[in-house]
Amino acid sequence: MTDLYRLLPEEMEKLVMDIGQPRYRADQILYPLYYKFPKNISDLKQLPTAMRDKLIADGYTIGSATETHRIVSDDGDTTKLLLNLTDGTPVETVLIQYEPTKIGGHPRSTICVSTQVGCAMGCIFCATGQMGFERNLKAEEIVAQVIHFANLLQQRGQHITNLVFMGMGEPLANYDETIRAVRLLTHPRGFGIGQRNITISTIGIISGIDKLAEEDLQIGLAISLHAPNDELRKQLVPTAGPHSVNELVAAGKRYFKRTGRRVTFEYALIENINDSQEIAKELALLLEGNGSHVNLIPINSTAGNFQRPSKKSILEFERILLKSNVNCTVRVEKGSEISAACGQLRTDIISNA
Repeated sequence: MTDLYRLLPEEMEKLVMDIGQPRYRADQILYPLYYKFPKNISDLKQLPTAMRDKLIADGYTIGSATETHRIVSDDGDTTKLLLNLTDGTPVETVLIQYEPTKIGGHPRSTICVSTQVGCAMGCIFCATGQMGFERNLKAEEIVAQVIHFANLLQQRGQHITNLVFMGMGEPLANYDETIRAVRLLTHPRGFGIGQRNITISTIGIISGIDKLAEEDLQIGLAISLHAPNDELRKQLVPTAGPHSVNELVAAGKRYFKRTGRRVTFEYALIENINDSQEIAKELALLLEGNGSHVNLIPINSTAGNFQRPSKKSILEFERILLKSNVNCTVRVEKGSEISAACGQLRTDIISNA
């Protein structure tokens, strides 16, 4: 069985021509896939009946994700879904919305997608890292998450504006499928979102970062640093190498030099672990003059019993970085009351089943 959402437009053209149809039939499949959201091939009414029958007989399908659980934040801006993929595998996907930048405009709607079921990186403060690794997602399963929310937003008269690969799993550990998903979602004859509206987050797979830099894609890169020295980072990220901090900073510089896209270093602030003024000064020294951006993320509490720092501590950490001319912002808190951190909803549902 082959999911039509797996095929790039060029591959779709080859498919229709191989079954004796004219090239333009490819767009008669692609447009409804990404804008009308058919559930099965029989819904593609613009195709001849014989062609639909041929696609079905040859084992082609239209995959989808079925919503099993939904939780919405108190302000309505964050919606977290547990979706069952075609084979029944549950994954998490999150919609985060921000106020329109102009009167009468659409809200900025960011979809946070998962690339794996579970994760092998083992970050001790991450719910996904605590569940272990189950399997990689296929490109079409990543796309299915986006399509589900695109359909939901279309019913509201809204649309997806941004995508972040920051859900369950390590995108660069599922490199080929992640990149195929990016190409499907950015292709002008596919979903058509702008490359600059996509960010891939990695815990720090150096080879993947360097490979991504050569893809000729204008997507953002976010590197999860979380510590300014190797000893502390190893405590937080058990799979980190002995020289991971300097290696990641160097990889970020290479990515910027090759793509021209500024790199973001994500830093999860954890009370009494990595939020002291001394550590802030060490981080400032590490990144001063680097030209990158630091995104400070006060953590959501997980099963690891870690706590977010006080507001005073967060602002002081930010002040120290800014004083050293390190570009820095504190992530706007969204969805903490609905377990919006990746992996939390799936863990809650499965543990209570």
